[in-house]
Formats: sequence, structure tokens, C-alpha cells
Amino acid sequence: MFYALTQGKLLTGNLEICHELQDIETLNRRCLQGELEVSAVSVHAYAYIADRYLLMPSGFSMGDGYGPIVVSRRPIAQTDLRKATIAVPGTLTTAFLTLQLYCGGSCNYQVVPFDRILDTVVSGQVDAGLVIHEGQLTYGQHSLHLVVDLGKWWQERTGLPLPLGANVIRRDLDSDTIAAVCRLLQESIRYALKHEEEALAYAVKFARGLSREDVRRFVKMYVNDRTLYAGPEEREAIQRLLQEASEKRLLGSMPKVEFADHFAP
Repeated sequence: MFYALTQGKLLTGNLEICHELQDIETLNRRCLQGELEVSAVSVHAYAYIADRYLLMPSGFSMGDGYGPIVVSRRPIAQTDLRKATIAVPGTLTTAFLTLQLYCGGSCNYQVVPFDRILDTVVSGQVDAGLVIHEGQLTYGQHSLHLVVDLGKWWQERTGLPLPLGANVIRRDLDSDTIAAVCRLLQESIRYALKHEEEALAYAVKFARGLSREDVRRFVKMYVNDRTLYAGPEEREAIQRLLQEASEKRLLGSMPKVEFADHFAP
């Protein structure tokens, strides 16, 4: 998504791009403090930063009939999952919010770094694990059982994709800067989709042991036409997820979902 933007493939004018690589929960927490002008965040986290950030119209990661999964060493029924201890990658992740909806509003959890969740389940330290990122493809290598695919569950209930990740930009930036950054991000995504092999060669460096073909498979799950621009269905999905969470009192209040489109040149 950010390859062209950070590797000199695009003209950025007077904007200096500093690329900071951190896990999504760390970025969520930093945006709670307003530290970053532009950032990837969880859609869940947006509920708590909407007063300070706008959603950028490009850069969404949507689970289209798939998404974060819950895995366990032994099969677990949904009713038993509510009593199980589940390793989760952070309480501001959309995966965690969706898990709460699936469990009917609450669950027993233990926060574990996302890249240690599979090992934590295998070792028996927890009953189950909420898996994001490449673990969605590799959990079978650990002889773990799939309890539920939350993206599939969500789509079966709503007919909508599950909105997982977003990009945000701080409201206090001037309108020209907001418009320029939104345009550059869309151009960066478009470049990657058009120059797939080139962008994949860059992405493989951050793949944590995945083969190139697994990287390709994973990237195509979450960087695609839905990522290029959020249309009516994608926006409805965001509104629906946060509205349901608000009604279940899983959020402090329903945020105003506002995009930066009106700054577009």
C-alpha cells in the first residue's frame, strides 16, 4: 500500500514522508494521543479518535467473506468460547471488537503481541487465539483448529465486508495538505496494483517467513479495489459495524464517521 509513496516512486512536492513501521495496536495508541499526522489504524480505534482525525477515502483493508480468525488446540463451540480465555492482539483492534460482537458482548481475553498468539495457543497458555495478519494463512501448520472466521460470520449476518483497517489524517492540517496526502495515498495504492511484482518484492521483506506466493495471496486479500477507494458499500460497512458496537455498548458512544473527501481538489 505504501511502497510507491515511501520508495520515491511518486512526486510528493513539498511534503516529506517519514515511514514508521509499527504494529497496528501501537499505532492505535499513538493516535489516541494525536502523535501522528497520518496513520493506519483499526476501524475500531477510529471510534475514539474521530474528533481529531478524518478517515481517508483510500487505504481500507476489508475482509470480503474472510477476516480475523479464532483458533484453538481442540475444537470449541461458540457457547464454550464465551467462557474460554482468548489471546487477542489488542483491545483497540477491529478483530477484538468483532470478537466481542460474536460472543454477545463480552469475552475473557489476554492481550498478546499479534506475532506471538499462535505460539501462545500451541503452548496451552490460553484456550484460544484471535489471529490477524499472516497467521490467518499459517495456523494449520501448527495443527490448530479453526473456531470461527469472523469476516465470514459478519458477511453472512450483514451481507457486507468486514472493515478492519483504515488510514486517517489529522483534522488540524490545512486543507491543501489533506487533499495532497489523500491523492498521494490513492496514487500509491494504484501504483502497487499496477506494478504487482515490484510492490510484492518490497512487501516480502516484512513477511515474517511467508513464501512469496503466500505474501501475494495475503496482500490480495487486503489490498484490492476496495482499498483503492471506499465506495457506498464499504462506507455502509463501517457505519454498520460501529453502530452495532455502539448499540451493544462496546463503544463509549457512536462516533461521527467523516471522510476527507470534501478536501479533494
